[in-house]
Amino acid sequence: MAAEITNSREIVVPARTHVWLAKVGTPAPADATVEMPTGWKSVGLTTEDSLKFKEEPDFESVKSAQTDFPSRTFQTSEAATLEVDLQQWNGRNFVAVFGGGSITEISTGTEGKDAKHYKFTPPPIGGRSEIAALIEVVDGGKCYRYVFPRTMQMEGVEAELQKSKESVLPLRLAVQGGDGSDAWYMLTNDPAFAPAV
Repeated sequence: MAAEITNSREIVVPARTHVWLAKVGTPAPADATVEMPTGWKSVGLTTEDSLKFKEEPDFESVKSAQTDFPSRTFQTSEAATLEVDLQQWNGRNFVAVFGGGSITEISTGTEGKDAKHYKFTPPPIGGRSEIAALIEVVDGGKCYRYVFPRTMQMEGVEAELQKSKESVLPLRLAVQGGDGSDAWYMLTNDPAFAPAV
């Protein structure tokens, strides 16, 4: 019997997490620690307990009279989502959370420090745009980067505007796929991921 291998160094505690967004097609980083390439923008501060990545395969089963268990199971689809609550309110984050839209400067007819005002207009039906996303998880010297070349905000936005608590922007992204490309992948410098020989 093979001995059980236990290694507490393989436990991951996400001491720091970062979320980056970019236009679809922006080159992703080549590895887990290289500086983020031009075009990637950090969403800034996020709540400490909201970052989640979920991967959901869907299966169908074939039943047969000769067994109480499925006689064959096959996968029919794959889905993945990323969610995080953004603490920083700015134009770039607003556009990401609402799946697109536009921000324009509007004239107030007044002069002075507070003369500039801005208008955010959400995207029309059919006007949502895709965005590339990246989650970075750091645990000591180990770094993990989940890369999502194409995602889309496909959920509604519920903003809690209460006097007694911060108001966050809920970013909920659904991973999109495509022929000949990875829907998502992870880069890491963790030696525990070295292929077995």
